[in-house]
Amino acid sequence: MANTITVIRIVCSIALIFCPVFSPAFYALYITAGVSDAADGAVARKTGTVSEFGSRLDTTADFVLVVVCLIKLIPVVYVPSWLIIWIILIAVIRLINLISGYVIRKEIVALHTVMNKVTGILLFVLPMTLTAIDLRYSGAFVSVVATFAAIQEGHLIRTGEK
Repeated sequence: MANTITVIRIVCSIALIFCPVFSPAFYALYITAGVSDAADGAVARKTGTVSEFGSRLDTTADFVLVVVCLIKLIPVVYVPSWLIIWIILIAVIRLINLISGYVIRKEIVALHTVMNKVTGILLFVLPMTLTAIDLRYSGAFVSVVATFAAIQEGHLIRTGEK
């Protein structure tokens, strides 16, 4: 059941390619994909069907959704250069976290901290705010939270607190 929900996210993500950005169909598919992202893990835990395959499928579905959204949004949304640089810096911190986690624990470490979850929720909501809130403000807010989450994750990985 959980894997079926995850597959729904992949199907919705691919269908987004064929929808005009910011159209009702785009939002409906995007929200359905987001709800499925929250639901699949909860269903897997509740039904005792958590699996390595399901985890990898979930990661793949997340990747597909992000790539499709970038393909759809980048051509129509102006992103200031300072925000692009900030996003790159966050990505560098996250990459350092992955490398240090692997060096320290001999496995890929991705912590599910509260701040990482808050960052994920804010990133999910962000495309739905683009027509109402200037990206300079919403992007800066999300970037502050994402920066804190990335630094916190690195600290927890290196101190072994989580």
